[in-house]
Amino acid sequence: MKLSIVIPSWNTRELLRACLASLARADLPEHETIVIDNASADGSADMVERDFPAVVLQRNARNEGFAIGCNQGLRRASGAYQFLLNADTEVAPDALRRMLEFLDAHPQHAAVAPRLVSSDGSTQRTCLAFPNLWTPLCFGGPLERWFPRNFELRRYFLRDWDQASSRDVDQPPAAALLVRKTALEQVGLFDEQLWLFYNDVDLSKRLWAAGWRTHYLAEATVLHHIGASTRQFGNFLPEWHKNRLHYFRKHHGRLAGAWVKACTGLAALDWSAVMLWRRLRGRPAEPIAPLWSKYWSYARL
Repeated sequence: MKLSIVIPSWNTRELLRACLASLARADLPEHETIVIDNASADGSADMVERDFPAVVLQRNARNEGFAIGCNQGLRRASGAYQFLLNADTEVAPDALRRMLEFLDAHPQHAAVAPRLVSSDGSTQRTCLAFPNLWTPLCFGGPLERWFPRNFELRRYFLRDWDQASSRDVDQPPAAALLVRKTALEQVGLFDEQLWLFYNDVDLSKRLWAAGWRTHYLAEATVLHHIGASTRQFGNFLPEWHKNRLHYFRKHHGRLAGAWVKACTGLAALDWSAVMLWRRLRGRPAEPIAPLWSKYWSYARL
């Protein structure tokens, strides 16, 4: 089989329905579609079973998160190419054909990502450079508020490129990513400690370290309803910080982990100073103590 499509899903029934319907209209070779349902409470799994009987469905007893859910699907997949796809997407009819043709013609590339677009057709600027040790200070830290046009944000977010043209990239999001099975067999699947965030960054980094290249194909488009699952997740910010910490420790060492914690502490201090200043001026301000309680729990990781 040439293609396996792996879709992790959590409480996105109608978006998942639209996603699967778009695949049914797409120009595809022989393929299989695998949906991993992370204990959705909205009837998503029942909908798949009833309306898309050809889809391979796995029902998890609990929400296993993105990395584990994807890995479950990838372990069941038999295709030479494996397409990771979020449930909140709709694939253009020719997108996968274009992506498959690219990988067929470029054996040095492990993966290709489409251009993600919003419902109005505008391009989502989703590809990033790999994070370095400047990144936690300049993104998610006080320097981002003080200097929003700082040099690191320009580099990290690729602000000199409008993402309307094709090129090789460091890290596209795994919201829609076509990968060679042989490359995944070489570098391994997602790191399951990166439960929700930074798992695609880590995979891209390992592919790059193994000598593979990743391409962004602007001619292939996928409609993306951003964050349909993650916005439902109540522990969003603590999980992001936890996953970011693990990524930096893994790729830059334990001293880098201490640096990331320090940058997060600076951000907490900056936010606390803003809240105190608001109180002094008689303006509404959020309580500070809960933030520091969460930070000390994070600092002990």
